[in-house]
Amino acid sequence: MSLLSLLTVLLVEHLRPLPYRRFVQEPLARLADFLESRLNAGEQRQGVLAWCVGVGGLIATAATISALLSGTSPLLGWLWDVFILYLAMGFCHFRERCNAVLLALRRGEAAHAAGLLAAWQGGAAASQRPADLARLTIEATLAASHRHLFAVLVWFILLPGPCGAVLYRASACFAEAWGRRQNAEFGDFGSFAQRSFAIIDWLPARFTAAAFAIVGNFEDAVYCWRSQTDRLSDDGLGIVLASGAGALGVRLEMLVNRTHAISERVVLGIGEEADVDFIESAVGLVWRALVLWALLLLLLGLAGLVGV
Repeated sequence: MSLLSLLTVLLVEHLRPLPYRRFVQEPLARLADFLESRLNAGEQRQGVLAWCVGVGGLIATAATISALLSGTSPLLGWLWDVFILYLAMGFCHFRERCNAVLLALRRGEAAHAAGLLAAWQGGAAASQRPADLARLTIEATLAASHRHLFAVLVWFILLPGPCGAVLYRASACFAEAWGRRQNAEFGDFGSFAQRSFAIIDWLPARFTAAAFAIVGNFEDAVYCWRSQTDRLSDDGLGIVLASGAGALGVRLEMLVNRTHAISERVVLGIGEEADVDFIESAVGLVWRALVLWALLLLLLGLAGLVGV
C-alpha cells in the first residue's frame, strides 16, 4: 500500500501541483505563532508544551479521522492517508521552481534566475553569478528532495496511517518557526522544537544520503559524507548535501554556524564548480533515488505477500 500511495501522490502532484506555501506552510506557521503567543514565557518547558499540543494535536486529529474513515470503508481510509501524504510532501512545487531557475539560466537570464531563486528561498540572492546561482539551486533541490519527499516517505512507512507524515511535516515547520529565533524575549521556547526535529530527521537524512550514494558516485558520496560533515551546524541536511555533492561530483557549500554575523562556510563535495548542467544532474539524481525507493517498496510489498 505504501508504494501505491506514493505513486498516487506523485501522479496527483504531476497533474495538480499543490500550492505548498498557501495550503501547508502558512497555516502551520500561523498555528506556530498562535501557540507561541499563548504559551511562550521564555522557558523551555513552555516550548515542550506548545510542541506537544501542536504536533500531538495534529497527529491525533489525522489518526482519528483515518480510523473513522477506515472503519467506514478501507478505501476511504486509504484515500485520507493519500491526501495527508499529498499535503505533507509537496515536492512537485519545488521541482517546478528548480525547472524555472534552470530555464532562466539556460537563456542567460541571470537576474531573472536570481529573482526566482530568491522567491524560492525567501531572501535576496547574494550573487547573480551563474555558477553561484547554479550551486544554490542544486543545494535547494537536494534539500527539498529530502525535506519534501524522502524524509516524509520514511516516516509515512514507519508510523501507521498518516501519523508519520504529519509528525515530520509539523515538527519541521515548528522547528523552522521557533528553533532559530535567538532574541532574549523569545528565550528558550524554541530549543525543544529544534532538538526534537534533529532527532526525527536523523534516520531519514541517512536514508536519503544512502540513496544518493547508491544511485550516484558511491565512493565519492561516502567519502564526503564521512569526512565533510563533522563541522556542520545542521547535521541532517549537511549529510544529505555532502552525499549528494559527492554523488554528483560537484562542489557545494553550507554554513558552519548560523548564529554569528559572519558565518564560515564549509565546502561539500569534490570535483568541478557547479554549472547549469549539474542542475539537470541533480534532478536526475533525485529521480533515480526515487526509483530506488519505489523498487524497495515493491520488494517489501512482495515479501509481505509471500509471507502471508
